[in-house]
Amino acid sequence: MKRVLTSFILAIAVLTLFVFPLSAQAASSSSITRSAGDKFQEQDFSGQSLVGTEYTNIKLQNTNFSNADLRGVVFNGALLDGANLHGVDFSEGIAYLSKFKDTDLSDAVFTNAMMLRTVFDHVNVTDADFTNAILDMTEVKKLCVEATGVNSQTGVDTRESLGCK
Repeated sequence: MKRVLTSFILAIAVLTLFVFPLSAQAASSSSITRSAGDKFQEQDFSGQSLVGTEYTNIKLQNTNFSNADLRGVVFNGALLDGANLHGVDFSEGIAYLSKFKDTDLSDAVFTNAMMLRTVFDHVNVTDADFTNAILDMTEVKKLCVEATGVNSQTGVDTRESLGCK
């Protein structure tokens, strides 16, 4: 009886897969929408909650995000040269194929952020917290050259959070 019952359950499971197949979903950087629009250069988003916003292939030069809530925000192919991200919370955020040049990242929180293939040139990371953030090793080495201080929100030492030697 056990064999018949097991066979019956197995037959229903296999039949269900063919009658109601599961849809495959693939993720790619091109599937992220331009939910923020095309250009926001020199805009002021200071102190705003932008949780979960996606910025794809967008120029954000000289944009002010200071003290904004950027948790879970996605910067994909974004140009953030000269942007002000002082004091932002970018926890769980993603910065992929993005560029930060002459950018203020001081006192920001980047815990658990994924920032692969992103370039950091001449940025201020004083008092920033990068705990469990994932960055390319070459970028970590660049950031460690100037890394100092302790984050005011988390109490974490910047050099320790980057794993500087």
